[in-house]
Amino acid sequence: MRTRLRARFVVGYDAGDHVVYPDGEVVYEDDRIVFAGHDYPGPVDAEEDAGDALVGPGFVDLDALADIDHGIFDTFQPPALASGLSWSEDYFRTRRREVFSAAETRDLRHYSLVQLLLNGITTAMPIAAETYREWAETEAEFAAVAEVAGELGLRMYLGPSYRSGISVLRADGSPTVLWDEARGEEGLRQAEALFRRVDGTYGGRIRGCLLPCRIETVTLDLLRATRRLADELDCPVRLHAAQGLQELRFLQEWYGQRPVPLLAGLGFLGPRTAIPHVLYVRGQREVGETGPDDLALLAESGTTVIHCPLTSVRHGHALETFDRYRRAGVNLAMGTDTFPPDMIRVLDYGSNLARVMANDRSAGAAADLYRAATLGGARALGRDDLGRLAPGARADLIVVDLSRLRSGPLDDPIRTLLYNASGNDVRTVVVDGRTVVRDGAVPGLDAGALRARGQALFERLKRSYPERDYLGRDEETLFPPAFRTVHREGPAR
Repeated sequence: MRTRLRARFVVGYDAGDHVVYPDGEVVYEDDRIVFAGHDYPGPVDAEEDAGDALVGPGFVDLDALADIDHGIFDTFQPPALASGLSWSEDYFRTRRREVFSAAETRDLRHYSLVQLLLNGITTAMPIAAETYREWAETEAEFAAVAEVAGELGLRMYLGPSYRSGISVLRADGSPTVLWDEARGEEGLRQAEALFRRVDGTYGGRIRGCLLPCRIETVTLDLLRATRRLADELDCPVRLHAAQGLQELRFLQEWYGQRPVPLLAGLGFLGPRTAIPHVLYVRGQREVGETGPDDLALLAESGTTVIHCPLTSVRHGHALETFDRYRRAGVNLAMGTDTFPPDMIRVLDYGSNLARVMANDRSAGAAADLYRAATLGGARALGRDDLGRLAPGARADLIVVDLSRLRSGPLDDPIRTLLYNASGNDVRTVVVDGRTVVRDGAVPGLDAGALRARGQALFERLKRSYPERDYLGRDEETLFPPAFRTVHREGPAR
């Protein structure tokens, strides 16, 4: 089946970079791109004209929210209340449990993976909260995720997250990490089992990877074992690191090093290694200019930094700066990492934050952010068949509607995309040549039922926080409303 799709703008690929074809067309046959440009000379079986729209490669999201939203209620508290979002030592030792059943967890994943597709994300590597787990994710759970992603048609790099320890607060409110190294080793074993179980399934759309948790909750031995296994399996590995000051303090206390030099010394960095955030490096205002050059270590090793500007700004952080990392030669990819998983909105935030941090309105060019969400993510995965519309590449593409009055005038299509559009404007999503979103909806999906199920799971999650709080504060105290709430008196009419 050979399909031609025309649009006001088509983002093709030529000479190693994206190019824009006004009034262009892209042709794909089954699961591969055949042509992108003007005036395809051959016959086609089907044609569609998207009109005033941008057709481009699907987004690659390497820190993709695969969870129910929690950022809406846990990213605004002052320090005294923010402490209630962590585990207490007592909860760790005597009361920890799974908040959701296996069936509920599958529903949660289904809800979140649909959101990714609706926002034009065609390749995703998942991230989820750790707070509501008894310990960490499991092989069985992610075998179910593979099934959900496979049925939806989403391309995913999957692995259960695993850890050797958990950050907690002692009874006096001071932070520490409590360990169970055997659980970390078992987590790696399950990650390997999941890889061998699902890698290459669903026509190759589901691939395996290794996803240890945060650097401060994983032992050095487990990191070394992860690196060895990733090399053996020839798969990507992702580790959250250099994302918080408490993490930085722990590592300095334990090992006398910052995260990036520590990982370099372990041989953990490399072209198939991706690290979300990486905010605290030499030259950052709270780190200073001492010690090894973190960015040089990342660039020389080919390690990818996954930039997540939306979640960073919600926690009061920002990369210092996007262009400094780019000029240093660091490969930059993008992650949504929070709700909404709206990559267009994330790119806009990334561009604006880059300007603010550099005090330069020319910083954070729209083209550079767009490259990170497409070509940078593909490079991190070792895939030259993703993130571009070029002959031989996978037929992963999106149509973003720019025809509505609210979109404003059309100018340069990439800047128009970042500044004037959002995930709500994604109309069509194609993965491996299969249309998985049409007219802004997943065909055959009962969106109302899924929304109701997601709301119920969200409320269950929110109710679980007081049992973990070291002070035992109730839900209303931990999550105060923006304004005083007045409820109806008497029976509802």
